[in-house]
Amino acid sequence: MTADTLTDVFEEHRPVLMGVAYRMLGRVADAEDVVQDAWLRWSGGDRGEVREPRGYLVRVTTRLAIDRLRQIQARGETYVGPWLPEPYLTDFGSTAPDAAERAELADSVSLAVLVVLESLSPLERAVFVLREAFGYPHAEIAAMLDRGEAAVRQLAGRARRHVDERRPRYEVDPAQRRDLTERFLAAAAEGDLEGLMSLLAPDVRLVSDGGGKVSAALRVVVSRVKVGRFAVGVARKRMTGLSFRFLEVNGGPAVLLLAGDEPVGVVQLDVADGLVRTVHIISNPEKLRSVTLR
Repeated sequence: MTADTLTDVFEEHRPVLMGVAYRMLGRVADAEDVVQDAWLRWSGGDRGEVREPRGYLVRVTTRLAIDRLRQIQARGETYVGPWLPEPYLTDFGSTAPDAAERAELADSVSLAVLVVLESLSPLERAVFVLREAFGYPHAEIAAMLDRGEAAVRQLAGRARRHVDERRPRYEVDPAQRRDLTERFLAAAAEGDLEGLMSLLAPDVRLVSDGGGKVSAALRVVVSRVKVGRFAVGVARKRMTGLSFRFLEVNGGPAVLLLAGDEPVGVVQLDVADGLVRTVHIISNPEKLRSVTLR
């Protein structure tokens, strides 16, 4: 291949590789580093035995992501307060040819699913991502990971059960989520506690990730009353002078809060039965860099 052809082939598959790496790591910067390392191996390695570039690149990216995830886990870093993945701007484009597949892709990259995936081992996470998000057969996954097919089937089954047991079930209708998000923000900004609580499920949860960098709830806030009061209090103290715009984050509508041109938070709601079930607030400045750059 010529240098131009090498680049064209890699760029054709870059969205898939980024999708694999981000689902594996939940961190945009780490995912981008992994994809860059995959490019270096692609551009500088021996490709004489490569018959199918996409499969080869997914294999390299997955193995690099497993290594990176093991390094992260080995460091044993203590995170201040609840952890949420970095917000990831999603545009599935031609990778999701129909509504059903788009919904599956959105679910596989949702904040709720990525939080559950954090509790899987690196191998379980890799098998789950390749199987559930990208539809690879067990035999191909086994070849990618240098594992027996029977072992991969066991890993896949264990990971699937783990995710099914812990993943909340939410509706993915973007129009309903956006409507509830607009009403939620308006009620919070107006200090309308009663109106706000009417949008919330009785057991609603609010997860606020400031990472110890900015003020945020250090524990998950649970119950309609507590979440309502927290949201009104935060809006009263911090939303004055802020602007916001809607964007698609992790497969669903979200709100980007801005102080001038500077992102200061991302808010996303999970919805079921017409009520807000979870409020995700990401305000850790280090996790907003990827939003700033896109």
